[in-house]
Amino acid sequence: MPSHVATRPGWLYFVGRSVLRPLLWVRYHPRVIGSESVPHNGPVLLVSNHLSGLDTILIPCFSPRQVRFLAKASLFATPFKNWVMRGVGAVPVQREASNEAQQALETGRDLLLSGSVFAVFPEGSRSTTGLLNKGRSGAAWLALETGATVVPIGLQGTGHHSHQSHGKQPVVIRFGAPLELDDLSDLPRGRARREATERIMRAIQELSGQAFSGEYAEGGRGA
Repeated sequence: MPSHVATRPGWLYFVGRSVLRPLLWVRYHPRVIGSESVPHNGPVLLVSNHLSGLDTILIPCFSPRQVRFLAKASLFATPFKNWVMRGVGAVPVQREASNEAQQALETGRDLLLSGSVFAVFPEGSRSTTGLLNKGRSGAAWLALETGATVVPIGLQGTGHHSHQSHGKQPVVIRFGAPLELDDLSDLPRGRARREATERIMRAIQELSGQAFSGEYAEGGRGA
């Protein structure tokens, strides 16, 4: 297993979180629901809808456990940036690489097998309409490959579309109950991934309250 995957976030993660959380409370007054659904131990795959860049800050700050996530390799370009990014739990991925998607999946798999909590956005990129786009199969592959507990998250009020009608929508981070996927182990792998993806996206939709777009996100290549 690569050393950068095995290394867990250090003290900088906790310092950054202790600074950011009060600022986020003051600015957004987020309502956190169901965080007790995240197991205290073992690998956990957090799967969430994706409305804005704020999502990648809110989830690590308000998850009850340390969250690992992927970031483009250019953010690690200097020794100081590298120290900061690794300190807060980020793992570099070469976004320009032709095998980016596979590299991201393998990195996520290694993180989960090390017992970490790993967060992904199954839509692959942010929703530009506020609708929930179709999920890609990477999250399902990670869940089935590692046996990690899958906890869905529904985010509300973080996208610009939340402010366009009926005033500003409050920010809500809603953790759902862990998903049951064990019954898929006997199915052919492709069918198991499709069924797991459907369950993941249905759970996210129920938590976020979004309508389905029926389409994939443009340019989305994430898990």
